[in-house]
Amino acid sequence: MQRVTGHYVNVDTLGETVKAFVPIPLPPDPPIKFTTEINRLIVQASSSFSALQVASHLVPSPDLFNYAFVRKEAVMSSQIEGIQATLTDLLNYEADSDQESPDLQEVCNYLDALQFGRKQLHHAKGLPLSLRLIKEMHLRLMRGVRGSSKNPGEFRRSQNWIGGTRPGNAHFVPPPPLEMTQSLQALESYFHKNDKENALIRIALIHAQFETIHPFLDGNGRLGRLLIALLLEAWGLLDARMLYLSLYFKRNQKEYYRNLDHIRSNGDWESWIQFFLEGVCNSSEEGLRTSQELFRLFEQDRKRLLSFPKTVVPAIRLFEELPSHPVLTISRVVKLLKTTKPTAAKAVEILVKLGILEETTGFRRKRMFGYGKYLEILKKDTE
Repeated sequence: MQRVTGHYVNVDTLGETVKAFVPIPLPPDPPIKFTTEINRLIVQASSSFSALQVASHLVPSPDLFNYAFVRKEAVMSSQIEGIQATLTDLLNYEADSDQESPDLQEVCNYLDALQFGRKQLHHAKGLPLSLRLIKEMHLRLMRGVRGSSKNPGEFRRSQNWIGGTRPGNAHFVPPPPLEMTQSLQALESYFHKNDKENALIRIALIHAQFETIHPFLDGNGRLGRLLIALLLEAWGLLDARMLYLSLYFKRNQKEYYRNLDHIRSNGDWESWIQFFLEGVCNSSEEGLRTSQELFRLFEQDRKRLLSFPKTVVPAIRLFEELPSHPVLTISRVVKLLKTTKPTAAKAVEILVKLGILEETTGFRRKRMFGYGKYLEILKKDTE
């Protein structure tokens, strides 16, 4: 028998009557069928998480993980929503905050929302995993960018739709406001339910349910992907800065949306869960490879710098800052090292001479320098 995951209600909006989908609260009924492949992927994901955790403890600087993965996720999640920004754009923007870019501000808002959510979870007096936390993150996600006029930080009080130019030709119509509120309350209860279900399966269910409810007028996709990272950390599976799925979702965007659709149309939770778990395994393994590449490069370059006869302490100090500042201007180096402009310029000159930093602008004034080989590893599949 085909599983039913929701029902339709008629909604009058913008002069049209359309059918809006109202999801049944989690967990699915009948329960998820644990196929051989789903069980295999759960075991593989657990093994990948263990390897990532071990690797994070072996790396002397956590920035080797944090800077790389957080920014890559912010860019990829934003690209899924059609925001035209690359990782190179973001790093240049952070190095030179004088420039203006609505697209890049949206990516920075993503970083701010994630940082806020993590701080709340870790602070004794912070907000718990809750609808209120989700609204506060949404407020930061939408602050001062496109969509900022669509009630940031507030659940919608009007009907929305996905795809199409109007409700009548929409690809999907989420629940109307009253039913949406009830669905959100049920979802929040599921966050805290003492469920014996595998935690990764629960995260897959929650992400799909959140996207189906679509509680905001804008920013639902990005916030739904932020929620994955928060849940991984809140439930003790993995540090939220170490695993992100947006690159996998972007590579497989059609399949991503198709699997979400099939939950609603066919009750097919199993295909979505398998897709999600494949993404977890794929992203974990890529994250591990990337971190190992970054660590090897950083150690090799540190040895070259320390053995260079003309090296100076400011150059060493600047090198140690590169994982979290891989694109720099001289003025930024002055602030980082809390030193004079000539000393900063000398430190940059030594790193350029060793081929660690590369000038990326060619300008006489406001020249920019990048940790080239490090950036090449980070940029893989993001440009």
